[in-house]
Amino acid sequence: MKLTTPLAALAAILALGAGAQAQQRDQIRIVGSSTVFPFSTAVAESFGAKTRFSTPVVESTGSGGGFRLFCAGVGLDQPDITNASRRMQASEYERCQANGVREITEVRIGFDGIVLGSADHGNPPMEVTLTQLWLALAAEVPADDSCSSFVANPYNSWSDIDASLPAQRIEVFGPPPTSGTRDAFVELAMQGGAEGIACMDALKDSDRDRFESIASRIREDGKWVDAGENDNAIVQTLMNTPDGFGVFGFSFLDQNSDRLHGAIIDGVSPEFEDIASGAYPVSRSLYFYVKNQHAGLVPGLAEYVGEFTSDDAWGEFGYLTDRGLIPLPDDERDAMGEAARTLSPMTQAPE
Repeated sequence: MKLTTPLAALAAILALGAGAQAQQRDQIRIVGSSTVFPFSTAVAESFGAKTRFSTPVVESTGSGGGFRLFCAGVGLDQPDITNASRRMQASEYERCQANGVREITEVRIGFDGIVLGSADHGNPPMEVTLTQLWLALAAEVPADDSCSSFVANPYNSWSDIDASLPAQRIEVFGPPPTSGTRDAFVELAMQGGAEGIACMDALKDSDRDRFESIASRIREDGKWVDAGENDNAIVQTLMNTPDGFGVFGFSFLDQNSDRLHGAIIDGVSPEFEDIASGAYPVSRSLYFYVKNQHAGLVPGLAEYVGEFTSDDAWGEFGYLTDRGLIPLPDDERDAMGEAARTLSPMTQAPE
């Protein structure tokens, strides 16, 4: 017993030390969307430089991966904030509630456009319609004008779809299924493009579930390539793939405007003003979500939210607009900022 008692005592001391260390986390932990990642990182760096708090740790896990981590529970081994390039889904909210994450503040930070980008080799941007884009990327397309049956996508080149499109192989690098950018692209571009075919639009009215199943499936024959959660990796891939296209957020096009250009979709270029006005057809809102129960556990959480929602950051002339964020209109930004800074919790599940 004399031999085991000191060992037991040492183990207890080590356990206490580990517990104390776990209770002393002084860095905010942020996970989630690769699209929001550069904005969140810029705020984290500014926050760390101008306040007494440590610079937050920001990880790019994708929106879906971020929600899984965020909703896993409450405690200092769990993230405090998750970024998202789509709104939280009802199932994710319910998972949060079931795991004790019951007080969540939703912060809509601004807008982004999803770009079909390519390397700029002196050639003009491709002009494509949403329907042509769907025909290029759908797993199955209608076999006839009635949509009574479907066939595996037969198109190998863009010009196979329409002679006005480039006579080059269809090759698109895009985000994986865990990405909010992928979710938004499917909803806005794929489903939106499918609606441009008369029988698909009729199918949407008669059998919405079947419409969404067909319209949402991206082909898996090598014409679409899942390129990971890091949009910067897609940009780098395009530099080495002259005929390839990439799907990513506007901010990455904006930051690489000297070597990339975005396709003109339905006659509208992916420009700041057209995304802000909604004229660009593949536009979406960006968010982050705060675990309010951590506000008393992690130093600086409320202050970080205050920095993100300050005019210096997300305002019309804030440093986030320099990185490609398209801000909310003034009145919406004022209301959202007030709700965010007071950590007003969501009161019901998202639709």
